[in-house]
Amino acid sequence: MAAKSQRNVPKAKSVDSVTNDSVTNDRVTNDRVTNDSVTNDSVTNDRTASQGQWGRAWEVDWFSLGSIIFLLLCAPFIVYYFIMACDQYSCALTGPVVDIATGRARLSDIWAKTPPITRKAAQLYTLWVTFQVLLYTSLPDFCHKFLPGYVGGIQEGAVTPAGVVNKYQINGLQAWLLTHLLWFANAHLLSWFSPTIIFDNWIPLLWCANILGYAVSTFAMVKGYFFPTSARDCKFTGNFFYNYMMGVEFNPRIGKWFDFKLFFNGRPGIVAWTLINLSFAAKQRELHGHVTNAMVLVNVLQAIYVIDFFWNETWYLKTIDICHDHFGWYLGWGDCVWLPYLYTLQGLYLVYHPVQLSTPHAVGVLLLGLVGYYIFRVANHQKDLFRRTDGRCLIWGKKPKVIECSYMSADGQTHHSKLLVSGFWGVARHFNYVGDLMGSLAYCLACGGGHLLPYFYIIYMAILLTHRCLRDEHRCASKYGRDWERYTAAVPYRLLPGIF
Repeated sequence: MAAKSQRNVPKAKSVDSVTNDSVTNDRVTNDRVTNDSVTNDSVTNDRTASQGQWGRAWEVDWFSLGSIIFLLLCAPFIVYYFIMACDQYSCALTGPVVDIATGRARLSDIWAKTPPITRKAAQLYTLWVTFQVLLYTSLPDFCHKFLPGYVGGIQEGAVTPAGVVNKYQINGLQAWLLTHLLWFANAHLLSWFSPTIIFDNWIPLLWCANILGYAVSTFAMVKGYFFPTSARDCKFTGNFFYNYMMGVEFNPRIGKWFDFKLFFNGRPGIVAWTLINLSFAAKQRELHGHVTNAMVLVNVLQAIYVIDFFWNETWYLKTIDICHDHFGWYLGWGDCVWLPYLYTLQGLYLVYHPVQLSTPHAVGVLLLGLVGYYIFRVANHQKDLFRRTDGRCLIWGKKPKVIECSYMSADGQTHHSKLLVSGFWGVARHFNYVGDLMGSLAYCLACGGGHLLPYFYIIYMAILLTHRCLRDEHRCASKYGRDWERYTAAVPYRLLPGIF
């Protein structure tokens, strides 16, 4: 590997966190998975530290408010438009606009052709979510007992802005394996349902996912006001729309183990991601008699990222989704609707357009996706190794360079950390995003160049990750103060050396 632990070195006398807060790796929620390690911080009683507190904003500017209202109003229609365009116009994004502009169709005509919610879809979706809740809450992890290198079971999260350290039941890999084992057993042995069941009910399931997304977001907001899990970690801006979208409560929970953020970020959307792609592949075979190499590439490359997420679910506890974001519509609705419906557009497109790539094209897409994954994984491994060993490791064969820093939590405690400036983290402050973008581009290129729709993903990810860079750095500047200025001087580029 590119990084390895040094042996025979004395353990650190402190438990300082070893972090790289500028590092984010956003994929598996509506933002994908982010990577903000803030953990095992040593605490002192120094209340005079110059660094600010961190977490979601207390005040809202007009631009942020306008953006939030736009998303609340338009995001559901964006998802509907993409899915409707595939269903009625074979994935031609300009088709509905041209028909309406030329008078060949009216909005009411398009809506009339849209499948409504059905009893079957409601039953399927209820069964699906209930099954994932049971796997999450009722079946303690056993994978960590026999899979070398996998970390599951009861794990601690990062310290919250109020100084709380939550415990989590990590069993996502187990849930993914059991779910897919049942899927394949049904497809080859049991025949309880058709493998195309997801595609066949895709739009009716969309309405079910919207109902759950809005219901859980509304419940989380009400809970934050009236019976929060940790009142000290709640934030109220005084603006209803911002509170609803970005969330009031930091870690809403029901009981001891049902954590809203961990469940909805990982289940049901990400577990479903690979099932959705499998259903699309089954539909392609049913309609066209075979599964194309483009569909195989999309299934394989996206499955690598999904499995990686669940294999590293413990690491996910140190990411920005858990360590920074509150739970509101942004995560609740986004994980239920935006992620499963827009992150799977490539597979959906290939059902309608069964692209068969030339061998050089297919090999190029595969290599692009694998190299992107390598950068993504090695970069995150370097940071995680650095954190776990308190910096006593080798990265690219050398002792890592660090910047010592400190920050203050809401309870007035001062925490000490180290920021990594070696390996990929010395190349750029968010270089793991380069790997993410390469993987995202590979998904899209697998679909050929016939339509714009499958390329929405790379466009969205480029905008999203650029915004993430800026948002994360604003948060880190507030959190670390002058120490962050030292870090940006040592690693001057955010994403691409010499460019940005």
